[in-house]
Amino acid sequence: MNEIVSYFSTIPSSHRSLILVGGIALFWLIENAFPLFRFSYKKWHHASINIFLTLTTIVINFSLAFILLMTSDWTITNNFGVLQWLPPMPLWIYAVIGLLLLDLIGAYLVHFVEHKVKFLWRFHLIHHTDTWVDTTSANRHHPGESVLRFVFTTLGVLIVGSPMWLIFMYQTLSVISTQFTHANIALPKKLDAVLSYFIVSPDMHKVHHHNTLPYTDSNYGNIFSIWDRIFGTFMALPKDKIIYGIDTHMNPKENNRLKNLLKIPFEKLRSPENN
Repeated sequence: MNEIVSYFSTIPSSHRSLILVGGIALFWLIENAFPLFRFSYKKWHHASINIFLTLTTIVINFSLAFILLMTSDWTITNNFGVLQWLPPMPLWIYAVIGLLLLDLIGAYLVHFVEHKVKFLWRFHLIHHTDTWVDTTSANRHHPGESVLRFVFTTLGVLIVGSPMWLIFMYQTLSVISTQFTHANIALPKKLDAVLSYFIVSPDMHKVHHHNTLPYTDSNYGNIFSIWDRIFGTFMALPKDKIIYGIDTHMNPKENNRLKNLLKIPFEKLRSPENN
């Protein structure tokens, strides 16, 4: 465990970039070989839009990273936050508690809020307009949403009292998890069901991308599935019943144009379409 802490304490930016790019490449290859759904789409065009939005997320996170560093340093210096108030314990337990709480605040909570506050939903809506969910969809976020998610991550760091090595570990697991759960792959049904009791599995998250309520407002988790089960937001739906997208924006041509996606938050909210 000490070796892991040491690695994430000094993880180079090049390694973090490699994990992001390598994850997309790996799941891209797997979903091409063993697809859950066979989409009739221009995969590279679809990917170019999602990767552009991924890059804007990266730029925002790297530009604001100094805020995370300052927040983390402040909590350690001032002995502030949940982890700083815990009694001595094995390092791995300390890490698990920290990861769970960072996932709760930096992923589950912000995701839940985005679905419940209309103004914030306008920005998150871009993620749900994707009618061809694959691994490139993982970070299909409007720049405005990326800023909001960064704010909640910073709030999580403050409340948790997280050291930087734990933040880097959390961000790494978060990237891998979201690429895995969005990938257009099908695990054996029983394996997926077992995984969903511990982590967010592909089948579990794909329910969240079904185009109508109440399924859209379910399965908010990113890494750990425990929060959806505790707060009663877990739902299941057979894979063959899932229709990707959101019922207010079901035109694939419209939703596969970058300029349309970027202006959605500033348009009047629509009623569900009869498609």
